[in-house]
Amino acid sequence: MSTKSTPVKRRPGGRSARVQDAVYSAVGELMATKRPDQITVPMVAELAGVNPTSVYRRWGDVDALLEEVAVAVFTREDEKLPDTGSLSGDLGAWAGSIAEDIVRPHRTRYLRAMVNARDGVLASGCPCWNARREQLAEMISRARTRGEEAPSVEQVLDHVIAPLYHHVVFAMPIDRTYAERLVADVLSMRQRERV
Repeated sequence: MSTKSTPVKRRPGGRSARVQDAVYSAVGELMATKRPDQITVPMVAELAGVNPTSVYRRWGDVDALLEEVAVAVFTREDEKLPDTGSLSGDLGAWAGSIAEDIVRPHRTRYLRAMVNARDGVLASGCPCWNARREQLAEMISRARTRGEEAPSVEQVLDHVIAPLYHHVVFAMPIDRTYAERLVADVLSMRQRERV
Protein backbone atom coordinates (compact mmCIF):
# COMPACT_ATOMS: atom_id res chain seq x y z
CA MET A 1 0.00 0.00 0.00
CA SER A 2 1.47 3.36 -0.97
CA THR A 3 0.86 6.60 0.85
CA LYS A 4 0.89 10.21 -0.14
CA SER A 5 1.65 13.16 2.09
CA THR A 6 -1.01 15.78 2.61
CA PRO A 7 0.04 19.39 2.18
CA VAL A 8 0.94 21.06 5.46
CA LYS A 9 1.59 24.58 6.59
CA ARG A 10 5.22 25.43 7.19
CA ARG A 11 6.16 25.94 10.79
CA PRO A 12 7.94 29.13 11.75
CA GLY A 13 11.72 28.94 12.14
CA GLY A 14 14.27 30.18 14.67
CA ARG A 15 13.16 31.77 17.91
CA SER A 16 9.52 31.81 16.82
CA ALA A 17 9.60 28.03 16.35
CA ARG A 18 11.22 27.53 19.76
CA VAL A 19 8.56 29.69 21.43
CA GLN A 20 5.78 27.84 19.61
CA ASP A 21 7.21 24.43 20.55
CA ALA A 22 7.63 25.47 24.19
CA VAL A 23 4.10 26.87 24.36
CA TYR A 24 2.58 23.81 22.65
CA SER A 25 4.44 21.52 25.06
CA ALA A 26 3.25 23.58 28.02
CA VAL A 27 -0.35 23.36 26.84
CA GLY A 28 0.05 19.59 26.48
CA GLU A 29 1.40 19.26 30.01
CA LEU A 30 -1.38 21.42 31.46
CA MET A 31 -4.08 19.54 29.54
CA ALA A 32 -2.88 16.34 31.21
CA THR A 33 -3.86 17.64 34.64
CA LYS A 34 -6.35 20.48 34.17
CA ARG A 35 -9.64 21.21 32.47
CA PRO A 36 -9.45 23.75 29.62
CA ASP A 37 -11.31 26.38 31.66
CA GLN A 38 -8.62 26.15 34.37
CA ILE A 39 -5.75 26.99 32.01
CA THR A 40 -4.59 30.60 31.78
CA VAL A 41 -2.08 32.41 29.60
CA PRO A 42 0.21 33.17 32.58
CA MET A 43 0.24 29.46 33.51
CA VAL A 44 1.18 28.48 29.96
CA ALA A 45 3.84 31.21 29.74
CA GLU A 46 5.42 30.23 33.05
CA LEU A 47 5.61 26.55 32.14
CA ALA A 48 6.92 27.39 28.65
CA GLY A 49 9.53 29.78 30.06
CA VAL A 50 8.32 32.71 27.95
CA ASN A 51 6.90 36.11 28.75
CA PRO A 52 3.08 36.17 28.96
CA THR A 53 3.12 39.19 26.61
CA SER A 54 4.62 36.99 23.90
CA VAL A 55 1.73 34.55 24.26
CA TYR A 56 -0.90 37.33 24.28
CA ARG A 57 0.72 39.02 21.28
CA ARG A 58 0.79 35.83 19.22
CA TRP A 59 -2.46 34.11 20.27
CA GLY A 60 -4.58 36.84 21.86
CA ASP A 61 -6.25 34.66 24.48
CA VAL A 62 -6.14 31.17 25.93
CA ASP A 63 -9.10 29.92 23.87
CA ALA A 64 -7.36 30.79 20.59
CA LEU A 65 -4.19 29.12 21.86
CA LEU A 66 -6.00 25.94 22.93
CA GLU A 67 -7.74 25.73 19.57
CA GLU A 68 -4.51 26.19 17.62
CA VAL A 69 -2.77 23.49 19.64
CA ALA A 70 -5.74 21.15 19.22
CA VAL A 71 -5.77 21.71 15.46
CA ALA A 72 -2.01 21.08 15.31
CA VAL A 73 -2.50 17.84 17.23
CA PHE A 74 -5.30 16.64 14.94
CA THR A 75 -3.60 17.59 11.67
CA ARG A 76 -0.10 16.28 12.18
CA GLU A 77 2.61 17.14 9.67
CA ASP A 78 3.53 13.48 9.21
CA GLU A 79 -0.01 12.35 8.43
CA LYS A 80 -0.31 10.19 5.30
CA LEU A 81 -3.36 9.46 3.19
CA PRO A 82 -3.91 5.80 2.40
CA ASP A 83 -3.87 4.79 -1.26
CA THR A 84 -5.18 1.22 -1.34
CA GLY A 85 -6.54 1.30 -4.88
CA SER A 86 -10.19 1.63 -3.86
CA LEU A 87 -12.25 4.32 -2.16
CA SER A 88 -13.67 1.77 0.26
CA GLY A 89 -10.16 0.73 1.29
CA ASP A 90 -8.90 4.32 1.49
CA LEU A 91 -11.83 5.58 3.57
CA GLY A 92 -11.80 2.51 5.82
CA ALA A 93 -8.08 2.83 6.55
CA TRP A 94 -8.32 6.62 6.98
CA ALA A 95 -11.37 6.57 9.28
CA GLY A 96 -9.97 3.66 11.28
CA SER A 97 -6.71 5.51 11.80
CA ILE A 98 -8.57 8.65 12.93
CA ALA A 99 -10.68 6.59 15.35
CA GLU A 100 -7.62 4.96 16.91
CA ASP A 101 -5.86 8.32 17.17
CA ILE A 102 -8.63 10.37 18.79
CA VAL A 103 -9.35 7.87 21.56
CA ARG A 104 -5.84 8.24 22.95
CA PRO A 105 -6.25 10.18 26.22
CA HIS A 106 -4.26 13.28 25.26
CA ARG A 107 -6.02 13.47 21.87
CA THR A 108 -9.41 13.17 23.59
CA ARG A 109 -8.49 16.02 25.95
CA TYR A 110 -7.46 18.21 23.02
CA LEU A 111 -10.66 17.49 21.11
CA ARG A 112 -12.78 18.35 24.13
CA ALA A 113 -10.67 21.47 24.72
CA MET A 114 -11.24 22.58 21.15
CA VAL A 115 -15.00 22.13 21.56
CA ASN A 116 -14.89 23.94 24.90
CA ALA A 117 -13.01 26.86 23.32
CA ARG A 118 -15.83 27.45 20.83
CA ASP A 119 -18.08 30.42 21.43
CA GLY A 120 -20.68 30.67 18.69
CA VAL A 121 -20.49 29.62 15.06
CA LEU A 122 -17.29 30.31 13.13
CA ALA A 123 -17.98 31.77 9.70
CA SER A 124 -14.70 30.39 8.36
CA GLY A 125 -15.30 26.92 9.79
CA CYS A 126 -13.04 24.84 11.99
CA PRO A 127 -9.43 24.52 10.77
CA CYS A 128 -9.37 20.85 11.77
CA TRP A 129 -12.60 20.20 9.83
CA ASN A 130 -11.17 22.07 6.85
CA ALA A 131 -8.07 19.87 6.91
CA ARG A 132 -10.26 16.75 6.92
CA ARG A 133 -12.23 18.24 4.00
CA GLU A 134 -9.02 18.66 1.98
CA GLN A 135 -7.96 15.08 2.71
CA LEU A 136 -11.34 13.75 1.63
CA ALA A 137 -11.35 15.85 -1.54
CA GLU A 138 -8.07 14.23 -2.54
CA MET A 139 -9.24 10.67 -1.85
CA ILE A 140 -12.59 11.19 -3.59
CA SER A 141 -10.95 12.85 -6.59
CA ARG A 142 -8.58 9.89 -6.89
CA ALA A 143 -11.52 7.46 -6.72
CA ARG A 144 -13.46 9.30 -9.42
CA THR A 145 -10.37 9.32 -11.64
CA ARG A 146 -10.35 5.52 -11.28
CA GLY A 147 -14.01 5.51 -12.37
CA GLU A 148 -15.46 4.70 -8.94
CA GLU A 149 -18.79 6.03 -7.72
CA ALA A 150 -18.10 8.24 -4.72
CA PRO A 151 -20.10 10.15 -2.13
CA SER A 152 -19.55 13.87 -1.76
CA VAL A 153 -16.97 15.24 0.64
CA GLU A 154 -19.78 16.65 2.80
CA GLN A 155 -21.51 13.27 3.00
CA VAL A 156 -18.36 11.64 4.35
CA LEU A 157 -17.74 14.49 6.80
CA ASP A 158 -21.34 14.32 8.05
CA HIS A 159 -21.66 10.53 8.20
CA VAL A 160 -18.15 9.39 9.14
CA ILE A 161 -16.06 12.14 10.74
CA ALA A 162 -18.85 13.91 12.65
CA PRO A 163 -20.01 10.73 14.44
CA LEU A 164 -16.43 9.84 15.37
CA TYR A 165 -15.78 13.25 16.91
CA HIS A 166 -19.24 13.30 18.52
CA HIS A 167 -18.64 9.97 20.23
CA VAL A 168 -15.29 11.10 21.63
CA VAL A 169 -16.61 14.44 22.88
CA PHE A 170 -19.48 12.70 24.71
CA ALA A 171 -17.33 9.80 26.02
CA MET A 172 -19.05 7.17 23.88
CA PRO A 173 -16.97 4.20 22.69
CA ILE A 174 -15.42 4.10 19.22
CA ASP A 175 -12.90 1.84 17.55
CA ARG A 176 -11.67 0.89 14.09
CA THR A 177 -14.64 -1.45 13.54
CA TYR A 178 -17.12 1.35 14.29
CA ALA A 179 -15.27 3.68 11.90
CA GLU A 180 -15.31 1.07 9.14
CA ARG A 181 -19.06 0.54 9.67
CA LEU A 182 -19.63 4.29 9.22
CA VAL A 183 -17.67 4.14 5.96
CA ALA A 184 -19.73 1.16 4.74
CA ASP A 185 -22.91 3.06 5.63
CA VAL A 186 -21.96 6.18 3.67
CA LEU A 187 -20.86 4.12 0.67
CA SER A 188 -24.12 2.12 0.68
CA MET A 189 -26.04 5.41 0.94
CA ARG A 190 -24.42 6.46 -2.32
CA GLN A 191 -25.46 3.16 -3.94
CA ARG A 192 -29.07 3.60 -2.79
CA GLU A 193 -29.14 7.07 -4.37
CA ARG A 194 -28.33 5.51 -7.78
CA VAL A 195 -31.28 3.10 -7.60
